[in-house]
Amino acid sequence: MSMGPLEGDSEEGLMNEINMTPLVDVMLVLLIIFLVTIPVMNNAVKVDLPQASTQPLDQKPAFVDVSIQADGTIVWDKTPVDDTALATQVETAAKQEPQPEVHLRADKDVRYERVAQFMAAAENGGLTKIGFVTDPAKK
Repeated sequence: MSMGPLEGDSEEGLMNEINMTPLVDVMLVLLIIFLVTIPVMNNAVKVDLPQASTQPLDQKPAFVDVSIQADGTIVWDKTPVDDTALATQVETAAKQEPQPEVHLRADKDVRYERVAQFMAAAENGGLTKIGFVTDPAKK
């Protein structure tokens, strides 16, 4: 508030009103946002769904545990197998419906070449889902 011009002031007085333009702009933007979102929230189609007495399937996906020991021995579901028996096991598993997942546990000291050989045999046999199992790192 100004009591009048002081000596040396070239202004005729200070403006003591609030500028309402930014407030009105913000309120208009909020109004538009609300007008756009309210119909979307109320646009649900009401449908009377039929009742069913079936129980949901609690079927877990099948999986095969494969371990490769440090000496290169492959263990298929707790049974040691050689390369020819491995190819037979892979083909049998690939024909199952749904196809089981392979959980591969490789010893940290096993040669990478042996892991790659198993993965190639699994792919050639038709298995497509292979997961690597590791132990969590100790902190």
